[in-house]
Amino acid sequence: MSEINEQFKSSDKYNEIFSFRENKSYLKISFERIAFIFFVFFILAIIFSSKVIILSTKKIPEIQKVIKKENFRSSILDNEGNILAKSVPVINLGINPNLVINKEKLLISLRLIFPNKNFEKEMYGKKFFYIKKKISPEKLEQILLLGDKSFIQEDGIARVYPNGSLFSHVIGQIDNDNNGISGIEKTFDYELTTSKKPLKLTLDKDLQYLIKEELLKSKDIFQNVGSAAILMDINNGNILSMVSLPDFDLNKRKKIIDKKYINRATKGVYEFGSVFKTFTLAAGLQYNVVEPNTEFNDLEKRITCAGNSISEYDDKIPSNLTAEEILIRSGNIGSVRIAEKVGIENYNEFLQKIGIISNLEFDIQEIGSTQLGRWGKCKLATVAFGHGIATTLLQLSKAYSIISNGGYNVTPTLLEKKKSKRQRILDENLSKTINPILRKIVSTKEGTAGFANVTGYEIGGKTGTADQPLEGGYSKKKVNTFASVFPTSDPKFVLAVMLDEPKANKEFVYHYRDNRYPYKGNWRNTAGWTTVWVTGQMIDKIGPILATKY
Repeated sequence: MSEINEQFKSSDKYNEIFSFRENKSYLKISFERIAFIFFVFFILAIIFSSKVIILSTKKIPEIQKVIKKENFRSSILDNEGNILAKSVPVINLGINPNLVINKEKLLISLRLIFPNKNFEKEMYGKKFFYIKKKISPEKLEQILLLGDKSFIQEDGIARVYPNGSLFSHVIGQIDNDNNGISGIEKTFDYELTTSKKPLKLTLDKDLQYLIKEELLKSKDIFQNVGSAAILMDINNGNILSMVSLPDFDLNKRKKIIDKKYINRATKGVYEFGSVFKTFTLAAGLQYNVVEPNTEFNDLEKRITCAGNSISEYDDKIPSNLTAEEILIRSGNIGSVRIAEKVGIENYNEFLQKIGIISNLEFDIQEIGSTQLGRWGKCKLATVAFGHGIATTLLQLSKAYSIISNGGYNVTPTLLEKKKSKRQRILDENLSKTINPILRKIVSTKEGTAGFANVTGYEIGGKTGTADQPLEGGYSKKKVNTFASVFPTSDPKFVLAVMLDEPKANKEFVYHYRDNRYPYKGNWRNTAGWTTVWVTGQMIDKIGPILATKY
């Protein structure tokens, strides 16, 4: 048997069946193929991984998720920390029409979400457009539920103004690149963009709201085209409220080019009329040419200067008056006579000191300049009762503050500043003399401001009624002003109110504060019947706040 096996092993058949050399060859070939395939896949994996890394680090311009630091602006606050302006992150929602699978279906869905918008033109004509900037979370959720991959979310920053139009002229505007272009936003653009610290103003939101409400009511009553009011601390110049109407909503970010939106408190320049008579008497007292009881007898009802006529606004004004009575009764001719005693040089110097004809630096750049012309005999006569000179309500507020606060200089401001030593620029006894006279203008029957005699606040002030100038003369359009100071025994506040082109209201019913019967059917378009009424209503509302907070 063993011999047979030996023969079989040595045979060719045996070698064919059990040839290990041939099997080794097949194994070698299979391993090389596997190694080659593995190498190919390894190279492909490296290529695709590199591509993923490159794409993940590449910025896609249509979807900007990074909020750039320089786009932030610091907040603006009122004097109690209430937010007046703030930068907040927002989402802008856009769409790439090229990625839309069914445009007609998507347009129908968008119409349901945005009923007042039609995107058909953009959908078929643009490569990219915004569906909604600063989209609300509710609308965004509705869009996301559509499941369309063509929508693009863009992170951005928006400047929001919680009070809408309440502080529009003071806060001012920014452009689409977040640069300040007016108001506080412009003046303090650098500070707002480089500092995280909020900018705190002297304004009071509650006072601002109440004063604006009364100005809006005045438009309904007297149909004036515009108005303005400034409430200022008489001792440090802090402005607690500054309103100009009409105003505009800062959140709408519209370009304001219509002149009716001018800041009437700081930029508008007006002839204010008889409010200047206070300056005339104050100048006379300052230069010791008159005393309150100085008599002016046989005053004419009409005088002429260079062919122009100057007359009393009321023929019932007596011909014999003291200097004090001239101011209380608002006499034109008597004011001219006081100014003549003061003289051009002294009167010019006095107006310079109180800030009427000197340049005024302020916290916003929308500032008007006084228009006076050349001094002369006739110019002195007209300026004495507030004509032939145009200035701003802000300068008027400053001047009344200095005259009433003991003669100390003040600089109107919208920003809280450190206290500094006050400088007296007028005689210290001037205010003690002038303030009781201003009080009589409000508290006595001879005065012209009885409607502002609010009980408990000792209001004093002076009315001003002026025709608006036209080329070569004057129109019948009025500017009615009332500059008030209170309390006159210890002055703390000045409130200057102006109505631009008011009209007499014959249907309006005036309610007297001394319990007299109501009066209806007024035909007089003077400050005493328009602006004084509005000011009295304001002080009724803001008085309790001032008494408790300031």
